[in-house]
Amino acid sequence: MRVHFHGAAGEVTGSMHLVEAAGKRVLLDCGMRQGSAEMEAGNVDPFPFDVASLDALVLSHAHIDHIGRVPLLVKRGFRGPIFAQQATADLMPIMLLDSASLAESDAARFNRRRTHGEVEQQPLYTKDEVSDAMALVRALPYDARQPIVPGIEIAFRDAGHILGSSIVELWADGRKLVFSGDLGPTGTPILRDPTPIRDADLVLMESTYGDRDHKDRAETIVELGGILEQAWRDGGNVLIPAFAVGRSQELLYWFAKYWDEWDMSRWQVFLDSPMAGKVVQAYGRHHDLFDDEARRVWRDAPNPFKLPNLHITASTEESMAINRVQRGAIVIAGSGMANGGRILHHLRNNLGRREAHVVFVGYQGAGTIGRRLVDGARWIRIHGRDIRVNATMHTVGGLSAHADQRGLLAWFGHFDPKPALALVHGEDKAREALAGEIGERHGIEVVLARPGMTLDA
Repeated sequence: MRVHFHGAAGEVTGSMHLVEAAGKRVLLDCGMRQGSAEMEAGNVDPFPFDVASLDALVLSHAHIDHIGRVPLLVKRGFRGPIFAQQATADLMPIMLLDSASLAESDAARFNRRRTHGEVEQQPLYTKDEVSDAMALVRALPYDARQPIVPGIEIAFRDAGHILGSSIVELWADGRKLVFSGDLGPTGTPILRDPTPIRDADLVLMESTYGDRDHKDRAETIVELGGILEQAWRDGGNVLIPAFAVGRSQELLYWFAKYWDEWDMSRWQVFLDSPMAGKVVQAYGRHHDLFDDEARRVWRDAPNPFKLPNLHITASTEESMAINRVQRGAIVIAGSGMANGGRILHHLRNNLGRREAHVVFVGYQGAGTIGRRLVDGARWIRIHGRDIRVNATMHTVGGLSAHADQRGLLAWFGHFDPKPALALVHGEDKAREALAGEIGERHGIEVVLARPGMTLDA
């Protein structure tokens, strides 16, 4: 068994790893690179392998940095089966159709403005090409080991990151590979904890937060309630850049759970994302994947997805109307790193207001507007305009959907004996810190995966 690393190997987006085993070629994830304009421009580049030679594609979960190039893979010649957990398969068309819509809009905007001599831009893929890709998807339940191609078997285990997120176990050539996908922290609301895995010959493990521990979740929730109270006193709005899958649903969960304590009825809550609205519906179809605490909240509090003051805005006109609200609005909108989407319009209208508050509840990648705001930028350029940053910034790290260093160490600690380990999906600072901790504790040499690197299991 041999693994070729092609993406999310020294960075946190663009997950893509090729496994050669049993005379077959199986791709793990096919994600989009996200971040700076330069990084995202690379999504159109040729794949670093013969697409038509792939026998199967296995997806860990439905975030765009793990599935965002799947339609492009099919467009360029892939015809094999695509395996995903059932809830992931349910979320995929929502995510990919939104991605296609953005790509088509961006291409049309460029072509309207292109000057003489500039080549007409084509979208990365279209909505029709998303449909072509979805026709290849085969949905599998958790915890069912089964063959995907001759000589290779897989099983999906709950990763606790977002709905349907999976740890992939892969057996071939008498060896076992475990790909963590993205691991959630223990105690994440709504979802179950990541499944411990006991045995493997080689582990590919994410390392997004390999160099730090999150704030205590209980303390974080107190902090979030305090931010909302401060924002109400200041008389402004609260903007929360959040991914449509996972973080948006979790925020609604907390608003429901602390409905009375936080006096949530005084706010107008806007989920400004057609995609997030569809994701909410998908979550509602998979109650069987919720943890026990979530079931209690659904029973004893306002339904988080049907709060009486919740407005799920679909149209552009509805989104624009939010900007007429001068105070008392909580706006949850994508993207989570503020590198695109509707949140930019709300930032443009609120960053200059001293009474406004911006709450970051997830990882902010290098080169994104979110990272620059978190790092204290006083001016931000949005849609060609320079905006002075007068609003108050908050980073609420305890709401991360990724396991922290403590959680990653604990998850790897279940393996006995300790397998070979390669760290993926992390910037070098985080990976080096995690590799050092694991090496010291377990006496193993940890590999830091790089694009183009190969590793034998």
